[in-house]
Amino acid sequence: QVQLVESGGGLVQPGGSLRLSCAASGLSFSRSAMGWLRQAPGKEREFVAVISWTGFSKYYADSVKGRFTISRDNAKNTVYLQMNSLKPEDTAVYYCAASEYVVTSEADFASWGQGTQVTVSS
Repeated sequence: QVQLVESGGGLVQPGGSLRLSCAASGLSFSRSAMGWLRQAPGKEREFVAVISWTGFSKYYADSVKGRFTISRDNAKNTVYLQMNSLKPEDTAVYYCAASEYVVTSEADFASWGQGTQVTVSS
């Protein structure tokens, strides 16, 4: 049974930083592409970032490019999302997801975590 458990969310002021973590179990983590998606209130879930199983390939949504960094530690079965220069429009529930291949469409991710809330507000 695949389990993805996010942590690290919280309340941060505009311009601040947060680091999200996602601990994975029940899957071949080192052979899985891992992604982050988010859902803001009243909006559809959207792609944020994805990283290949080697860590060599990374893709980002235009809205977060240059501010967010996705990384992974295959020895710890964990994927991270470093979020800098946060804006109020980054407020959302952030979800960790796994896929066999590097994908950017929500529908193509096979496994999901429960999400962690990120609120950017002064």
